Amino acid sequence: MKLKPVQITVVLLAVITVLSISSCGRSKTKKSDAASDSATEKIQIFNGKNLNNWTFFLRDPSADVSKVFTVQNNVIHITGDPFGYMRTRDSYSDYTLHLEWRYPLELSNSGVFVHAQLPDTIWPRCIEVQLKAGNAGDFVCMGGSDMNERVDKSVRVVAKMAESTEKSVGEWNTMEITCIGDNIDVIVNGVLMNKATGVSIKEGHICLQSEGKDIEFRNVYLARLKK
Repeated sequence: MKLKPVQITVVLLAVITVLSISSCGRSKTKKSDAASDSATEKIQIFNGKNLNNWTFFLRDPSADVSKVFTVQNNVIHITGDPFGYMRTRDSYSDYTLHLEWRYPLELSNSGVFVHAQLPDTIWPRCIEVQLKAGNAGDFVCMGGSDMNERVDKSVRVVAKMAESTEKSVGEWNTMEITCIGDNIDVIVNGVLMNKATGVSIKEGHICLQSEGKDIEFRNVYLARLKK
């Protein structure tokens, strides 16, 4: 069928309108993404090469920390023995901590300390986010720290809210810990595991624990709003 000039004009206008709307939508999306990127900053607290940004505390002061905490192929390896932790040199507040962990040989025990206070001690004042196999996402109020959800003051543990999503030995798990003001949220492998409100400490150091058997960490970084 042969189109008349008027019909051709109508068709062209329709095509131009659709393309214009599509282009506008893409432009807005790009601008929105750019605005989001510019509003946040990523802080690599582990650079994938070494542990220069960290300091160490072990219950056995004679132990060689260079054998307990090592880096290879962008992965932190912690032996779990002797008991202790590696701690960021800097103190942080209002962030989301992203990390991945796995037990390479057998399921064991470890933890992530947030808002850790000085001085270093085997049980610093902090909130521990549990990594013990089967309990990842539990809170442990250590050194006198507290939160609204700790109703029974005779126990330090605030159990996670959801069933475990942890993976098998050798598989990588992802944890995101969001600390904003006096609130802490914990997500494990995409599932909200725990929420804390009215936390008694709002800033401090971040620690990765040596406790039990071998554990590995990778992709450890903070995301937070730019100040």
